Amino acid sequence: MSPIGLYEPGSSVLHRTPAGVKFVLLLAFAVLIFLLGSPVALGAVVAGVLLGYAVARIPPRRCWQVSRLLLPLLAVIFLLQWWTLGAQQAGVVTLRLLAAIAAANLFTLTTRVDDLVSAVERGLSPLRRVGVRPERVGLLVGLTLQAVAALSIIAAETREAQRARNADRSPSAFAVPFLVRTLRHSDELGEALAARGVGDDEPAR
Repeated sequence: MSPIGLYEPGSSVLHRTPAGVKFVLLLAFAVLIFLLGSPVALGAVVAGVLLGYAVARIPPRRCWQVSRLLLPLLAVIFLLQWWTLGAQQAGVVTLRLLAAIAAANLFTLTTRVDDLVSAVERGLSPLRRVGVRPERVGLLVGLTLQAVAALSIIAAETREAQRARNADRSPSAFAVPFLVRTLRHSDELGEALAARGVGDDEPAR
């Protein structure tokens, strides 16, 4: 199971909120956090997102899986920003990233991909008359979420295999298998889409 993303079944208020509403709120949240420039305000926002995990009753196991992946990365980003921009700006950048990633992950944990795709298609259906194809946009959204989950699984499994070979200090021992498996996944996805006829109705160029 992927540590990031993938639906976590539940009956909380976040699970029951329509996917379209949550998606719009997520976009508004992304705008909000990039308008805020105070570490205190951003810290309060992060605390609010973490409270959302409690409201959604996300198992501690899933929260730990996310933290184990994100915290080392955020620590590196903080140190680099501190070195170049100073401690306060480093805190702002790091808290923005933490809030955005945590909120997006909470969204995917409480939202079925099929529900989101359907909501996107319904929301964009009025634009069909101006040339927008809602089903294609919905497919793109669904594939994006599934790709994030798939890459997370590949990365986690590759890291475990690297550790099993006692090759933790070798970048190539992770990068090469990860790249090979990612390309293989892309080929399999392309074959699956072709088998379903995706793109067959596109005009020839």
